[in-house]
Amino acid sequence: MTQSTELPPALPEGGLRVVALGGIGEVGRNMTVFEHAGRLLVVDCGVLFPEDDQPGVDLILPDFRAIEDRLDDIDAIVLTHGHEDHIGAVPFLLKLRPDVPVVGSRFTLALLAAKCKEHRQTPHLVEVKEGQRSAFGPFELEFFAVNHSIPDALAVAIRTSAGLVLHTGDIKLDQLPLDGRLTDLAGFSRLGDEGVDLFLVDSTNAEVPGFVVPEREIGPVLENVIRKADQRVIVACFASHVHRVQQVLDVAVQYKRKVAFVGRSMVRNMGIASDLGFLNVPDGLFVDLDEAMRMEEDEVLFVSTGSQGEPLSALSRMARGEHRQISIREGDTVILASSLIPGNENAVFNVVNGLAKLGATVVHQGNAKVHVSGHSPAGELLFLYNAVRPSNVMPVHGEWRHLRANAALAVATGVAEDHVVIAEDGVVVDLVDGKATVSGRVVVGHVYVDGLSVGDVGESTLSDRLVLGEGGFISISVAIDTTTGRPVSAPTISGRGFSDDPKALDQVVPLVEMELARTEAEGITDTHRVAQAVRRVVGRWVAETYRRRPMIVPTVIPV
Repeated sequence: MTQSTELPPALPEGGLRVVALGGIGEVGRNMTVFEHAGRLLVVDCGVLFPEDDQPGVDLILPDFRAIEDRLDDIDAIVLTHGHEDHIGAVPFLLKLRPDVPVVGSRFTLALLAAKCKEHRQTPHLVEVKEGQRSAFGPFELEFFAVNHSIPDALAVAIRTSAGLVLHTGDIKLDQLPLDGRLTDLAGFSRLGDEGVDLFLVDSTNAEVPGFVVPEREIGPVLENVIRKADQRVIVACFASHVHRVQQVLDVAVQYKRKVAFVGRSMVRNMGIASDLGFLNVPDGLFVDLDEAMRMEEDEVLFVSTGSQGEPLSALSRMARGEHRQISIREGDTVILASSLIPGNENAVFNVVNGLAKLGATVVHQGNAKVHVSGHSPAGELLFLYNAVRPSNVMPVHGEWRHLRANAALAVATGVAEDHVVIAEDGVVVDLVDGKATVSGRVVVGHVYVDGLSVGDVGESTLSDRLVLGEGGFISISVAIDTTTGRPVSAPTISGRGFSDDPKALDQVVPLVEMELARTEAEGITDTHRVAQAVRRVVGRWVAETYRRRPMIVPTVIPV
């Protein structure tokens, strides 16, 4: 589909406008804004985690610029579930308007409240549950139970005078869920009878054929691995995957092992899940980490963060031999009970290799069935389309290949090709008179969080960091007479991250001196022009001599 590059016109009266400020064309930082009758509704507000070409970045936020002058028009933020890529940016939006209602299920709001507490915020939380209807401004919302890899996930139907919209959130159709909470296909079918004008559908696994494996099938695999272990067992998984942790706890009880949680987010999230009744914990099962370290090796099991190779996570520190309390020993068993998120491959395999080097037996998705996805593959998406029978479809939550695959499934079930809208971040889609069409585009970029700063690191800064990381840094300092341009001292050249050889840059010094003589002869006294001349000479010499491109920073001091 051709993506418009023009700003959208005013929304026609009675129409509904949809624009994603994150989450389409990428996997993460999901945020979709709906506009109707001059009011706004936000569905999800998550973060994206950085990749290798974004050094120093902690988080990537949705770009709020499109709505920052309309914050008072927001009637609510609706959260489909509690994963970071759906709730992680809410505190940053609340800093702009603290009183906006945040709507979600009990578990989702509990996770958000803990996150907001770290930001010293007290958000206005509105708890809802499946089957409930609530109105916020001109948006009438109805909530439906959906299956995902976290408890209490919801889909949301949005009714306005422009039509009926259904947003699945993240979804799968596990027919044997551990908590007995099925995706409400009957409810979706009822909406289909009513007439769904626009269907926003999770695209993550649209390329994957077939149907999802039930989560409960992971339990026997975990049981088999843990039964054979005669030393310590460490299970790493997502800190929000309550059902996966529940199966680990059940096996621990079966083999009389005590359980210790490792990692701040794991301790926090499982504490919340236990308090709210989503995690069943027998009395006396948990021990703290200090007590676990004093126990016999075959009497303890650790549940840890770090399944994605995050450098500061507990498991990564164990693999490097840097964890304060847990040292991996020959014969320990480590289970990575999670998926391999694209972009994290190198980090994860570095952890696996580090653990193996220390003598651990490492079980992961590549050699055992220790993970199932939380997203519907193609077979299940076909079920959804046939149940909902939408007039228009907008694939969400995925990269371009996922969006295209999802669009093809919609067409295969009878949705007209010109009624399937693939709209990446920033592309504006208007639903008017029952037809969804692209009407323009708003500016959407990446907003980087680096430490305590938000937004002051941009693409040019990241480019500089990449150059520094790949080629190192060469500094040239020289003082010149401001009247004649003559150097008053010999140039000083030094490098960092360029070479271990202290003489590596010696040969360029005469070239710099010759260039300074040339600029003096030509009567150049402007320090910027002299600096540029020095940079060119050093850059040319480094490229010809070493075939490298370090950052070159000349400093010309006027005297």
